[in-house]
Amino acid sequence: MQTITLGQDGPTVTALGIGTWAWGDKLFWSYGSDYGVAQVKEAFEATLDSGISFFDTAEIYGLGESETLLGRFMKEQGRSAQIATKYFPVPWRFTDQSVSDALTESLKRLQVEQVALYQVHMPFSFFMSQETLMNALADEVKRGRIATVGVSNYSAQQMREAHGYLAARGVPLAVNQVPYSLLGRKIEINGILDTARELGVTILAYSPLAQGLLTGKYTLEKYIEPTGARRIDPRFSKSGLEKIALVMKVLHQLGEKYDRTPAQVSLNWLIAQGVVPIPGAKTAQQAIQNSGALGWSLAQEEVAQLEQVTRPWLN
Repeated sequence: MQTITLGQDGPTVTALGIGTWAWGDKLFWSYGSDYGVAQVKEAFEATLDSGISFFDTAEIYGLGESETLLGRFMKEQGRSAQIATKYFPVPWRFTDQSVSDALTESLKRLQVEQVALYQVHMPFSFFMSQETLMNALADEVKRGRIATVGVSNYSAQQMREAHGYLAARGVPLAVNQVPYSLLGRKIEINGILDTARELGVTILAYSPLAQGLLTGKYTLEKYIEPTGARRIDPRFSKSGLEKIALVMKVLHQLGEKYDRTPAQVSLNWLIAQGVVPIPGAKTAQQAIQNSGALGWSLAQEEVAQLEQVTRPWLN
């Protein structure tokens, strides 16, 4: 199984993780309607069976339900996993104790004593300075309740600032989790990717399949009006699908060569960039699909071909 070390000397995790935003989330993902606990439990089992053991969650996913489900599944099945979760800097959290309290609640829901990675969900610093926040996280590393510190949605400058505060405490910044896909390559030109490489920070790529656009499920030939949040996303309109037609053609061609799906080719391209994609999985089928991105590699010229055809999405 392909693995990668988070940051310079953090935990070694599988080169692809599973995002669990949809586990328990009713507002955006309609949890409890189209799918429920039985399906996500099967996704958990299928993920571990495939050799992937790295799960990304957050305290606000399903208002804690995502963490609760992960903890429940691990305990019921006696199977451990490496967990990354997140702290959300809401306004009423303005002291270092609030960071400790939030982590305590996450650990209770997950039924573990330590998480592999604890990330700051957003770079909000209106009520708590980044210095206070990073020192609180460093304290938790020293206490042994988190193995490594990460951030999410941080700009290059914000990442550099967080890195500096942590370095003063002898704690590395291991991760910045940001949106990154073949159809969302802004981090390559806004300094995030270059700064991460300079500082030894690993990029976790969320929305690595562009909300499903790169799966091949949405086509002009079999166009169906999208539902839910995708209904108001212009990328899923007929004109939006026309714009990605060439990209999808190349993905299908490469998929046929390697006997892989467009989604698996897309995820493999991200892995070739040295980042860790974290696609979601609501069902066992999706979990198995994700795992098919591992165990093989695109040729160098094919990585370059995909880079070339998706250059319009650098901006």
